[in-house]
Amino acid sequence: MTRIVVLGEALVDLVGEPGGRRFRADPGGSPANVAVGLARLGADATLLTRLGDDAFGRLVTDHVTASGAALDARPAAFTSLAIVPVDAAGVPSYDFALSWDPAPVRLPPDTAVLHTGSLAAAIVPDAVEAAMREAPVVTYDPNVRPAFARDRTAERERVERQVELSDVVKASDEDLAWLYPGTDPAEVARRWHDLGPALVVVTRGPRGCIAINEAGLIERPAPPVEVVDTVGAGDAFMSGLLSGLLAGGLLDPAKRTALLRAGETLLSAPLAKALAAAAYTCARPGADPPTTEALASSTAARS
Repeated sequence: MTRIVVLGEALVDLVGEPGGRRFRADPGGSPANVAVGLARLGADATLLTRLGDDAFGRLVTDHVTASGAALDARPAAFTSLAIVPVDAAGVPSYDFALSWDPAPVRLPPDTAVLHTGSLAAAIVPDAVEAAMREAPVVTYDPNVRPAFARDRTAERERVERQVELSDVVKASDEDLAWLYPGTDPAEVARRWHDLGPALVVVTRGPRGCIAINEAGLIERPAPPVEVVDTVGAGDAFMSGLLSGLLAGGLLDPAKRTALLRAGETLLSAPLAKALAAAAYTCARPGADPPTTEALASSTAARS
């Protein structure tokens, strides 16, 4: 089975009730969510991260390993936290208390695909970029956090540098609106594709997603869902997309040309799986990506 190593932060989300003042502690962090989502969908996923020797670290450890993902956690001074108030519409905002050592990252020797991005790629870009150069196939989600990255120009330059090192890139329209104010997301996706990735996907919330590669632009609507909150929806989308691309053999480094030129016939199933996984997560509180069985059941219920 193809081994996917997910490199980045695992933390605890202190998630607020919509419009309220109470918070619950949920295991999270974009890379951790992706690793959990991949494992629940049957992939061989390993999370490479840093955790403190504390109660929050044990909470994350139990959550990741219960999903079936392997955990390679290097020591940190404390387990990182995200404070996530949620507004009355279910939309989260984020503040962070982070701990990450800038030491070089050593990937497992059997790494076939590396997924990375989010806060770790911003905190220790040199270490993450060295790992990206080493991996046979790289997938990337910048997952931009304006509260953390306050210098727009420097953040844009960093993200573009990491896009250049990637084979598959997924970003949200909110990421692109902050990085490139006033620029159409499809135009940014085309620019990024020209930097080197075989496939660039942009999520657009309730409007679904677009995908751009050498074959052109594909647009897909989002399935209908009653939103509880959107925490972890983008990560569930990423897990579903990678799972779908794996199933189609499109993350094999020998088949990069196929991914570069894939049209609707090859990309429809991965995009549909990604959108369905995101919809499933939106219908539940917190980052709770589906298993294969749960995804099939929820998809069947909508058809």
